[in-house]
Amino acid sequence: MDALDFTAKPTILVVDDTPDNLSLMSGLLEEEYEVKIAINGAKALKIVAESPPDLILLDIMMPVMDGYEVCRQLKADPAATHIPVIFLTAKSEVEDEEKGLEMGAVDYITKPISPPILLARVKTQLNLKASADFLRDKNEFFEQEVERRTREVVAIQDAAIMTLAALAETRDTETANHIRRSQYYFKALAEKLNTNPSFAGQFNNPTIAVLSKAAALHDIGKVGIPEHILFKPGRLDPEEFEIIKKHAALGRDAVLYAERTLGAAAHVDYFSAARDMAYCHHEKWDGSGYPRGLSGTTIPVSARLMALADVYDALISRRVYKDPVAHEEAVRIIGDGRGRHFDPDVVDAFVAIEGQFAAIANLFKDVQTDDGKDDLDFSSIENS
Repeated sequence: MDALDFTAKPTILVVDDTPDNLSLMSGLLEEEYEVKIAINGAKALKIVAESPPDLILLDIMMPVMDGYEVCRQLKADPAATHIPVIFLTAKSEVEDEEKGLEMGAVDYITKPISPPILLARVKTQLNLKASADFLRDKNEFFEQEVERRTREVVAIQDAAIMTLAALAETRDTETANHIRRSQYYFKALAEKLNTNPSFAGQFNNPTIAVLSKAAALHDIGKVGIPEHILFKPGRLDPEEFEIIKKHAALGRDAVLYAERTLGAAAHVDYFSAARDMAYCHHEKWDGSGYPRGLSGTTIPVSARLMALADVYDALISRRVYKDPVAHEEAVRIIGDGRGRHFDPDVVDAFVAIEGQFAAIANLFKDVQTDDGKDDLDFSSIENS
């Protein structure tokens, strides 16, 4: 917001095609105001465009472009619409005054003018404009400040989300970029499904942005799983598998606790999606998944997308008990799971954009450490 100059004289533009009238008005105003003159409408509009005045005194009866047309163009221009216009004219009919005020003029003074009345009305309108400008500048400042602080809060929230999600992943040294890849896989699927009539209205851009953020917390429940199970270099036995399955409920409860703690400040859509993904991304389309054995569309849609994104990343990533499979093989395996493990529409979307998945995986690929392991975990597709 520019600093206000309280010492500068307000500028008044006088528009009239009669030189005597221009001379008269200049003489009346120049002691208190900076006066500019224009002998026609086109010249007036040019002056306003180059250096907007604080107020315009506008004659109506001018050749080529009358005062009404000048006023209409001024009020149609966002940069000039706030400049007060006072019609100064010999047209004294009530209908003429009504027309002028309807077009946006703030006052209507008929000739011959009374200097005291003219000066008083000019001063009144300039005071009103100064107040309006002050409030508009303040509002603009506050809007910018709110926007700036909102960006800061969102950035802090995003950092907190990623830190919390990364905390879960750092317990397993094999899952470095799994969170980021999963978010981008999810986003790509959601954008593709947005064109599917069966998902109409579920994946607009703001919703996708929220859901993609929520995807970071899909495995947050891992923090509650004992290390000897989470880090086991091989398949889990049935008892261990039952324990690791609890990470779904642990993740849901962790998100629910955060939501309740924040109360009214919580982003309902974000936390709802995060809960669904944490709790239900191991459910399967045919009902054979966990923790509740949900099937078909009873599985939350966000969890259906995350299920595929999570499995794809598990397939292409190195594990302590297996080598990664090639992208083409992962596509085949997921295709075989259509209608059994995965929502058929989600699989179809994946197949249509599988190249994007490969690109995301390559962009955020894990760097192999000195011990020969990649930074990534999913103990197996079934027991991650």
